[in-house]
Amino acid sequence: MSKTYVSASLRKLVYERAQSCCEYCLIPEALTLAVHQIDHVIAEKHGGKTVAQNLALACSLCNMAKGSDIASIDPETGQTERLYNPRQDRWSKHFRLDDDNGSIEPLTAIGRTTLSLLKTNRTERLVERCCLMQTGQLRIP
Repeated sequence: MSKTYVSASLRKLVYERAQSCCEYCLIPEALTLAVHQIDHVIAEKHGGKTVAQNLALACSLCNMAKGSDIASIDPETGQTERLYNPRQDRWSKHFRLDDDNGSIEPLTAIGRTTLSLLKTNRTERLVERCCLMQTGQLRIP
């Protein structure tokens, strides 16, 4: 399936709204080796449109892990659970940042499922978030 064109103005809106940070793991694009990507929160193959309300900014690691998924298995309950939606959900309702080690901790089933699928707390991300926290560069939505 070919990718849908995202206009420059829509791309700019997505970047500005996210303040150039991944809307899933919080990593700023300036601190990654690969540019952040425009994610269709609801993939086009599931009927998602290329409109501001369905687009999020994602680092390449989060975007590759998420793919076109809109749900996954909650590792605690084994039940199918929808994923965190940056356009509908408040980050702080589903996640919290651990000030001691930089990990993102789940607060809900949606949070658990999303963190599990995206592998948000892999070692390299923990190190990056700790450094960002120490320098005051980490923005919590």
